[in-house]
Amino acid sequence: MDTDLQVRVAVFNWLSEQVNSHGDVLPRKLLEQGFEYQGQRIPLVAPQGIFKPQILDLPLSITTAPKGPYDDYFGKDNFLIYRYRGTDPNHRDNVGLRKVFEQKRPLVYFHGIEPGKYLATWPVYIIGDDESSLTFKVAVDDAVPAFEYTATSISRQIAEVSDARRAYLTATVKVRLHQRSFREKVLAAYQSQCAFCRLKHRELLDAAHIIPDNLPESEPTINNGISLCKLHHAAYDSFILGVTPDYIIQVREDILHEEDGPVLQHGIKGLHKSRLVLPTSRNQWPSQKSLTWRYSRFVQAA
Repeated sequence: MDTDLQVRVAVFNWLSEQVNSHGDVLPRKLLEQGFEYQGQRIPLVAPQGIFKPQILDLPLSITTAPKGPYDDYFGKDNFLIYRYRGTDPNHRDNVGLRKVFEQKRPLVYFHGIEPGKYLATWPVYIIGDDESSLTFKVAVDDAVPAFEYTATSISRQIAEVSDARRAYLTATVKVRLHQRSFREKVLAAYQSQCAFCRLKHRELLDAAHIIPDNLPESEPTINNGISLCKLHHAAYDSFILGVTPDYIIQVREDILHEEDGPVLQHGIKGLHKSRLVLPTSRNQWPSQKSLTWRYSRFVQAA
């Protein structure tokens, strides 16, 4: 029996459960605690970026800390360039990761979005080792739903290597990383509450873009975001609700004259002419220039 692969399968399935419960940005404390496997606790991270739990002979995960010493980055080919530990290619952690590469073992990649919060991505594979630049090249492969990882499915995945497919998948992780980073920063600025109704259930909150992120003038900054619950995010994107450059919430005129149930009456119409809940720090307030741009489109829609 391939114990190493069995452990990795158990890790992937456990991570799938956690992401289903918490979303794909996981707290570091949860990852440090890990889970129990056949009577032995398996943590998933440690202070060092290249991590091997006691139960395994080879590394299980690689981590980029949010404010760490290494400048890991996505290259022009969309693959992740991951720095060696230190400058010695023969450091045991670098040797371990090189063996993972040689044996085509799947890993987990944790990218620190904010201190204590990590975007989890798996399975990832080392597809290159460059001692001259002290870097490994890392690619993402297809994730599958919880409880569907088996030693057979992983072995099949390894056999079906396609650089083009993995480059595409890794590029989608880069996009997801930017999206989650934007969300975490905006929600933190608004103290994890809806700026319209003050709802504080984080799992029901989004970071809404003022200038949509599919436009070239959009920027993934706190000043281009507002923390909104899912109801008010949808209403804002649909121009049912607008925000003036002076931070006053407006309800579209035709909606004000509609008669419907309590959600429309209290959840939408009741917001008319109320003031946006703003971050404590003034330099995190929404850009008035961006609000002017967005409000003009709200007026047109009305």
